[in-house]
Amino acid sequence: MGDLNAYWAGMLRQNWGLEARLTRLDGEYDLNFLVEATNGQDYVLKVMRAGCDADLVDLQIKTLEHLDAEAPGLPFPAVVSDLNGAPLPEIADAQGQPRLVWLLERMPGQCFARSAPKSEDLILKLGRVLGATDRALEGFKHDGLHRADFKWDLTQAGWIVDRLEAISDPARRARLQQIASDFDAIGDQLNGLPKQAIHNDANDYNILVEGELSERRSVSGLIDLGDMCAAPRVCDLAIAGAYVVLDHPKPERALAALVRGYHAANRLRPDEIDLIWPLLKMRLAVSVVNSTLMAAENPDDPYVTISQAPAWRFLEDASINGALMSARLRAACGLPVVDGAERVHAYLSSHCGHFAHMFGQDLSDAPMGSLSVENSTWPQNPFHMPLKEAARVGEEFGEGLWLGYYSEPRLIYAEPGFRKGPWKASDRRTVHLAVDVFAPAGTVLHAPLSGRVEAVENRNSHLDYGGVVILHHETPEGDAFYTLYGHLDPELCERLKSGDPVAQGAAFARLGDASQNGGWAPHVHFQLALTTDGMQADWPGVADPDELELWHAVCPNPAALLNLPDEKVFYHPTDKHSILQQRRDHFGGNLSLTYDDPVMLVRGWKHHLFDEWGRPYLDAYNNVPHVGHAHPRIQTVAADQLKRMNSNTRYLHPAQTAFADKILSKLPDHLEVCFFVNSGTEANELALRLARAHTGAKGIVTPDHGYHGNTNAAVAISAYKFNKPGGIGQADWVELVEVADDYRGSFQRDDPHRAAKFANFVDPAIAALQSKGHGVAGFIAETFPSVGGQIIPPKGYLSAVYEKIRTAGGVCIADEVQTGLGRLGEYYFGFEHQGALPDIVVLGKPIGNGHPLGVLVTTKEIAQSFDNGIEFFSTFGGSTLSCRIGKEVLDVVDDEHLQENARAMGARLMDGLKQIEADFGCVGDVRGMGLFLGVELINPDGSESGEICGYVKNRMRDHRILIGSEGPKDNILKIRPPLTIEAEDVDMILWALRDVLAEVGDYSPVPECEHDHHHAGCGCC
Repeated sequence: MGDLNAYWAGMLRQNWGLEARLTRLDGEYDLNFLVEATNGQDYVLKVMRAGCDADLVDLQIKTLEHLDAEAPGLPFPAVVSDLNGAPLPEIADAQGQPRLVWLLERMPGQCFARSAPKSEDLILKLGRVLGATDRALEGFKHDGLHRADFKWDLTQAGWIVDRLEAISDPARRARLQQIASDFDAIGDQLNGLPKQAIHNDANDYNILVEGELSERRSVSGLIDLGDMCAAPRVCDLAIAGAYVVLDHPKPERALAALVRGYHAANRLRPDEIDLIWPLLKMRLAVSVVNSTLMAAENPDDPYVTISQAPAWRFLEDASINGALMSARLRAACGLPVVDGAERVHAYLSSHCGHFAHMFGQDLSDAPMGSLSVENSTWPQNPFHMPLKEAARVGEEFGEGLWLGYYSEPRLIYAEPGFRKGPWKASDRRTVHLAVDVFAPAGTVLHAPLSGRVEAVENRNSHLDYGGVVILHHETPEGDAFYTLYGHLDPELCERLKSGDPVAQGAAFARLGDASQNGGWAPHVHFQLALTTDGMQADWPGVADPDELELWHAVCPNPAALLNLPDEKVFYHPTDKHSILQQRRDHFGGNLSLTYDDPVMLVRGWKHHLFDEWGRPYLDAYNNVPHVGHAHPRIQTVAADQLKRMNSNTRYLHPAQTAFADKILSKLPDHLEVCFFVNSGTEANELALRLARAHTGAKGIVTPDHGYHGNTNAAVAISAYKFNKPGGIGQADWVELVEVADDYRGSFQRDDPHRAAKFANFVDPAIAALQSKGHGVAGFIAETFPSVGGQIIPPKGYLSAVYEKIRTAGGVCIADEVQTGLGRLGEYYFGFEHQGALPDIVVLGKPIGNGHPLGVLVTTKEIAQSFDNGIEFFSTFGGSTLSCRIGKEVLDVVDDEHLQENARAMGARLMDGLKQIEADFGCVGDVRGMGLFLGVELINPDGSESGEICGYVKNRMRDHRILIGSEGPKDNILKIRPPLTIEAEDVDMILWALRDVLAEVGDYSPVPECEHDHHHAGCGCC
């Protein structure tokens, strides 16, 4: 190998004048070398096999020259001519045989197959590159393009029919036979299209991609022209599509993005778009048949059959709706989803006002009622709609006739059948594709226009349509369209059958009651569709909000058939971008937003949140809703107290003492006095005053990178804040000590004395305060430092620190805002784990479950020191409303066994995270307890990687999981969900985190090359 590299390095020097190091690349027939030249540029040297057809190489060179001239911005490598100006010199190899040799620029990036994620944005860009390439090649001519009996020419793909006996599995063979039959059916149409030069092999190893982690991905190269031929341009698109969809989590949307991008650069006709799906499947059929034949010739090569696996996974995926694919791809290009769609729209528009009134009356003045995610709280639990709730939906709008919106996102579609994945936070169909008309059961419906019955049935499963009828209509020009009427009295099934005519204005159905119509409050679901292709088995009345481009085109607004303007019934959710701009206009710039693409959240339930379109998110971040978002008991208590009165601690009320008794029942006996305030910040500010009043000293010792609030005094003891650029800096009465981090700190986990050694850092801090005359008022710490990186100090650390502080005359303050109230599972408070007894305990956010509430609990002695004749009063601290809510939160933790749930779910999560740590080098440490967990992300050299952490956090959001980040270098994932989290949700976090970490640079698993390797120069080489 060394001699071969040296020989061609010499030829490179002699013929191109380049000094370089050569590295052999794989190739099936030819020699390929990576050339790293001393001029700082990289090249690829291609030494063709002896006897290679010069026309084939000339075709590739001429193509690259043509593209460079016609479309110089496209990502193709330039051919580098030798010192004599020849692009393809003939050079003798070491054995004296003549070889055609050419030199190409090396394109940057990695192959698409190894790039992740394969976002729709990246695929759209690929479509644009491919479309622009085909457009630039329209006028290119070369004799080498016309390749007879070329198995990779998609127009000649019928050759596989005579070779299908090689497929031993009968079901798979039948599937390929059907694909071949579908291909044969489009033969005349395909052969009637003009042919041109096409790349013909834009597979995932011939596409190069630039961009890492949070950088935007771009197509940096389209390489390997060895399969070029003359064929209809749609073949090029279908071939690229065949590789884009493989193992993509959303293959239909990926293909739509590719086609949309292609169309933007090279406009397609509807009849061409209709060919993409059968051509794509045929390309995959050719691939699996070819590799099967190769396996027969090379039975000892396992790669050949392994390479088929992604293709078969796609071809056998029953969830892909091929019948709807043409409409999907047409919609992606902004073209009519069916031929004649424009004429149907024109007909409906021109006849609006002249259709029969469905309810026998003009609906122009009928009131609208919104059931949207933003405006409605139906159902209480967005993951389950009991029949007793469904039968009452919309009762707030009265018993008379009213209308529900088209294109309105709703959470009433709560059952698992509306999910598009295994998790509660998976994609979900939420957007209503019809207009609802609510009216009393038994109300008669009249046909808006004449038609015939397409289908009629009683769909009586839970929250289905009940009685439903679909009518077929035609415009005067013969263009078909359809209307659906759902939630009817199923008696119509006895009167109507398929094919029956229905006259305009005829009374043909009546509204069913909840026992007849699927369980809903009486109404009709009235929907328009321009096609029934792909919808016959389960006519969808609700769409995924990320697929509205398709469903608005297939099922447009039916308002015209109700003699109404579209705008009356078309729902417009609050625009997130407008809210974002208003926030920028009217809020301070240092009020941060999480995620590169912020989320706007309008509903919550337990440990899930919902945006304005009803997209669900698993909340693995927010510890404030301690017992879950929108807890019914908290709602009830708050509403009940607000009906009564809300006052403060200037007046007696049993709720205040009941709340205090509940808190004290959870704490050590020496803590007897409660102060109620509005926040953890206010509680920590009060803790400083108490400590100073009791000790007469001013100085405070606190761990580095701690956070205790946002008032002046709280910031002064929060290094996380005061040490930031632009911060106020460290006050001379504050001394910082190293965080007891036994992963990255001064003492590691293999040191059995690390707790005492970390505690010893307090000694010089005490001495410094005393030397400056401040004395030691106290020590304050987040019991388990959260913003410091979800740190669990070694056992015994805090008790040792407390002993030193008390010896110096100070008091010990435990900030339990993040860790208290059962979150740790094994312990109700973090100081219990440490075997420490604090003098002051501070509680915040979670004790109010989102209601502004903070609590400080201390000893009678300290409280008496503070009782110096100056009244302490917090206007809303200890309000009757706050006290009732706070006690209810604590009661819910007990009654619903949420501390035990934190223990069990935390253990499940920790086990999975530890396995992830073992499998991924970028995970440096996993630590935590219960549902207080941290995952430290590192660079290959072991240093903190905020870049990886930021990428993972945003990608977890893309997977519909909200997660935070902390630590001095912002490189620790923070996992602190509400205590209601369930096993399914833990498994989703672990699945998504594993999926995202697999995308991260040097630590990504390297996939097998799945290219057929039927020619040299594969992009994986």
